[in-house]
Amino acid sequence: MPNWRRVWRLASAERWLLVQALFLLPLTALALWVVGFRRWQALLTRLAPLGCVSTSKDMAALIREGRSMARLVDAAARHGPYPAACLPRSLTLWWLLRRRGIDSYLRIGVRKEAGRLEAHAWVELRGWVLNDDSDVHNRFAAFDHRFLSVEKVPQ
Repeated sequence: MPNWRRVWRLASAERWLLVQALFLLPLTALALWVVGFRRWQALLTRLAPLGCVSTSKDMAALIREGRSMARLVDAAARHGPYPAACLPRSLTLWWLLRRRGIDSYLRIGVRKEAGRLEAHAWVELRGWVLNDDSDVHNRFAAFDHRFLSVEKVPQ
């Protein structure tokens, strides 16, 4: 159960983002199971086409905003009705950033640990990791972001 005093101390925009994350996390998990990753990411892309990329903020402000949004998505996953894994969390964060005009990348990496293949997802903004430790690249070999993109990449 979330600490409601803390929730009410958030700015209204942050509370709204938390509500969106509480709704999107279980929806994303269900959609990944029913329609799959590619189709769900394509639908999210159509629902929030990346129009004007936010250019009025400097890089440090964009990173702060992205990490703040990541903390809210993480709080929704930890305290909400659905304890989402890394892929629904990262897709949710990626889409919420996209809706704000912030161009970020969903990254998926793999590693072999104790004879098992493990995968992990996180979000990057211009090379800065938003919702994980900055050394996630050392622990997981990431696929090229263009491999995961549903948008056409110029050749």
